[in-house]
Amino acid sequence: MLRESSRASEREVGLTGAQLFVLRALEGERALSLNELADRTHTHQSSVSVVVKRLVDRELVARVPSASDARRVELSLTTPGRALLSSSPGAAQQRLVDGVQSLSPEKQNALAESLRDLVSAMKIVDRAPTMLFEDDSSEGEPRE
Repeated sequence: MLRESSRASEREVGLTGAQLFVLRALEGERALSLNELADRTHTHQSSVSVVVKRLVDRELVARVPSASDARRVELSLTTPGRALLSSSPGAAQQRLVDGVQSLSPEKQNALAESLRDLVSAMKIVDRAPTMLFEDDSSEGEPRE
């Protein structure tokens, strides 16, 4: 379902499912830091930064220094980003997040433990994470 949704998103609006998920996460009224965005998308900062860079390059997301803290960079949707979202389908990743959050805390813990065991058994513990169906190596972009 996630792969099909990502392909449909690419056909319909020219964005991967991960890119659409990040845009939806930025849809609120206030700008977010990269760490806040990572929290909102339930991903690691290094994973979401790859997606953000592509969205900034396409001028769908603005990256500006914070007025209150010069060390902080804030991310927000641009006018073209908001316009694109208005005609975009929902992100399947959000349905996945909603589904996991609907589980009881006990079932969430059991799922997390099982997934940790699976990752360990597959010997992929040390691999850098990427957002679902966002290939960060295909364009040869360095991680931020």
